[in-house]
Amino acid sequence: MVFYMADGTTISTAPKFTGSSYLDTASGNVGTILGVDDEDMPVIHELLRVWREKYPRNLIRGAYYDCKERFKDFGISIPDQIKNKVEAMIGWPELAVRSLSDLSDLEGFSISGDDTMGINDLFEDNQLDVTASELIVSSYKHSCSFLTIAADPEDPERISMIPRSADWSAGIWDRRNHRLAAALTITEDDKDGRICSFNVWLPGKVYECSGRPLPWRAEKIETNFDQPTVVALAYDRQMDRPFGHSRISRSLMSLVDAGFRTMVRMEASAEFYSVPKLWFIGANKDAFSSNTWKSLIQAINAISADEDGNLPQLQQVQQASMTPHSDMLKTMAMLVASQTRVPVDYLGITLDNPTSAEAMASAERRLTRIADKQNVAFGRELKRAMGIAVALREGANAIPDSMRDVHPVWAPTREISDAARADAFTKIADKVTGYADSDVGLERLGLSREEITRLRADQRKARAQNVVDQLKIRTAQNSQQEASDGTEQSEPAAGTPQSAGTGA
Repeated sequence: MVFYMADGTTISTAPKFTGSSYLDTASGNVGTILGVDDEDMPVIHELLRVWREKYPRNLIRGAYYDCKERFKDFGISIPDQIKNKVEAMIGWPELAVRSLSDLSDLEGFSISGDDTMGINDLFEDNQLDVTASELIVSSYKHSCSFLTIAADPEDPERISMIPRSADWSAGIWDRRNHRLAAALTITEDDKDGRICSFNVWLPGKVYECSGRPLPWRAEKIETNFDQPTVVALAYDRQMDRPFGHSRISRSLMSLVDAGFRTMVRMEASAEFYSVPKLWFIGANKDAFSSNTWKSLIQAINAISADEDGNLPQLQQVQQASMTPHSDMLKTMAMLVASQTRVPVDYLGITLDNPTSAEAMASAERRLTRIADKQNVAFGRELKRAMGIAVALREGANAIPDSMRDVHPVWAPTREISDAARADAFTKIADKVTGYADSDVGLERLGLSREEITRLRADQRKARAQNVVDQLKIRTAQNSQQEASDGTEQSEPAAGTPQSAGTGA
């Protein structure tokens, strides 16, 4: 990148880099790709068409989330010098996403019996607790996100699970099997935003396509799997929208635009009244110097009477009230709270009557119910991804049936006091045999998956030490018994006559 001075001369050159903040949709018009089977080209063209169609809207939602949206003015009351310099300052879209995504915390997977499939190793190696959080935020932002699963060709035991955002991906839904039929993930672009490489995920194969240099070429990797090794996490999936809806809806963006305009009007009004507006009625304009502000702040200001002896009158324009603007902003916030199910207190609005604890809990329960529902849907896809990873590592062509006994574990979405947890735990443990020492009971008690794992390890260690101590005690007892038996055998039995010695 070259930087220029005002006269056009070069002053410095930055190091070259690849990657751009925005992608060029025209670069997605890819024709023939060498190395791709003829029956797969229509699917790839359809995936590229879906990406080109959805990318602009995903880009807009990303701008609203990052508080970089464009100011939409009506051109009536806001001066150009304010309109051209104002920057977005309302973070309601991010709040709509994060207030719900923060309630979904993946702790691990529960397994019936021993972990013979290496689920915990796959979870730790791919840091799925962190990856799941990234996927959920992206799905709430763009309506869906993708998780790709691939085996290392040089080391089949190593399985990579990589999150992908919807603005750099596309998918085709298989309604019959209720899963992805195909997926595309963009992996590289140049400094101008032109696509340089992408991967296409199909049943039984993956194409790694590269257009640097042209023409486009593809390397086919056989997976021998009965479905694409990709899963899609979607928010509010419906029959007519299998890839879900975005939390940053069109209505929310319109409300943000209205709130943005309200804040700018308030700023313009404050700028107008920041300097005192004084009216001298009946005074000659020549009585003031060119520097009006300096004239007004003099220690003594005086204006003489006119030729008729009339004295000028001084009047000051009063500061306009900001109440209409703040009331309108409060109305916008109330509409946003209703649209997103977020408590209005989270939006930075203080009501005349403080919200009670019961009202706050009721407002938060609307979010927790949505989060509980979404955790079920997200858990299904994450479980499918884990099953695909196990199958790829074992060289199988389908998800093993043993995955039916594996279930994702989420942190509770509602805050419950320790006293309430302990009371419920005690009452259930009295009625259900084995509940107190089960993973289900410990989760109900409030222990995290990591804490349960550590507790189980300590229990195994204690049991092993107990067995060793019992063996030591038993060994010592056996040794004493053998020593006692040996002593009794060496002494003559009671009542046995002594042999007479030969005497002289």
